[in-house]
Amino acid sequence: MKEDFRHYYTDQTEAPERVKTATFRLKNGHSYSFKSPDGVFAFGKADRASLILIENCVLDGQENLLDLGCGYGPIGITLKLENPDLKLFMSDTNTRAVTFSKINARDFNLLADIRKGDLYDPWEGFRFDSILSNPPMAAGKAVWEKLICEAPKFLTENGRLQIVAYHNKGGSRLEGIMKTTFGNVITTTKSGGIRVYVSRKL
Repeated sequence: MKEDFRHYYTDQTEAPERVKTATFRLKNGHSYSFKSPDGVFAFGKADRASLILIENCVLDGQENLLDLGCGYGPIGITLKLENPDLKLFMSDTNTRAVTFSKINARDFNLLADIRKGDLYDPWEGFRFDSILSNPPMAAGKAVWEKLICEAPKFLTENGRLQIVAYHNKGGSRLEGIMKTTFGNVITTTKSGGIRVYVSRKL
């Protein structure tokens, strides 16, 4: 059955709520389990691209980190657990995603600023050292172009935008937009068609 991609970029609060546990193990042996609701991306599972971003993003360890389009929270929360000095900010347009990110953060006794809103709308006046995203490709070009093109406004000097995507399923286009927007982009990881692209605000 073809997957329904509405959960990428819609507020699916009307969908019946079912909850599963998504569990994954990092290469360092640490295991984490998250409550994962229906109507939110990667229901009941750990998304492979998100795991690749978690294990391969570039962090200094003490920065302000924005997990943009956070879903139920695996990227930002895991990185905070692995790097306790991070200051974590998370947002999603989906009410249920925000609710379960807050639930998962609470379950891990973790402090994070978690907000609902469209892309950068909740973050006016904020500046981040790193913005991470597993972007909603199915939401369409206008959404992921905005995610990239507005990023410099919300980054500190030398701050990084880090995006994970399947290179042959839109990732190459993201890479090109990042190059145009920032004047630089590098591929830090390649794994089974998935790549992590990083641009720095100079």
